[in-house]
Amino acid sequence: MKIISLSLMGSLFGLLLGASAFAAQPVRETITVTIFAVSADSIGAPIGTLTMHDTVRGVVIKPKLKNLSPGVHGFHLHENPDCSAGVQDDTMVAAHNAGGHYDPDITGMHHGPNSDGHRGDLPVLKANAAGLANDPVLAPQLKLEDVKGHAFVIHAGGDNYSDDPLALGGGGARIACGVVN
Repeated sequence: MKIISLSLMGSLFGLLLGASAFAAQPVRETITVTIFAVSADSIGAPIGTLTMHDTVRGVVIKPKLKNLSPGVHGFHLHENPDCSAGVQDDTMVAAHNAGGHYDPDITGMHHGPNSDGHRGDLPVLKANAAGLANDPVLAPQLKLEDVKGHAFVIHAGGDNYSDDPLALGGGGARIACGVVN
């Protein structure tokens, strides 16, 4: 009986020790943002989410998006927490009120996620043949704190991280947007 009791006590001690070690682990903050289809007329239906967390190398962003056209899409963090349309050159523009790319250092340069330009320049999102974008991307110039109070914008086309031949990478129209509260 003593051997069973000691064995049982050892097991209980091990469980308690393991539970206390687990409880001592820090909880990693995550942010989840709902992304909506946008047009010059309105903010439409949700197309999915972005879930993100800090790492030592930047913010990892995990998209779970649907209803995108297959291929690459420009992807940026924008200045303002507003996905509504606005007027530019007498024309209504989808998600115009999100403003420009997040550029707190006022570099004025669009050179990609691994450069010294806009910190809102993110790796492109890749949608598969079914229009799903689920591959995580790393934003090396951002911390989770940086994304709060801004908007993520997805563009119709890709992004070459240059202003040549078209400004801001040539991604074209803003097709989806989500505000980070």
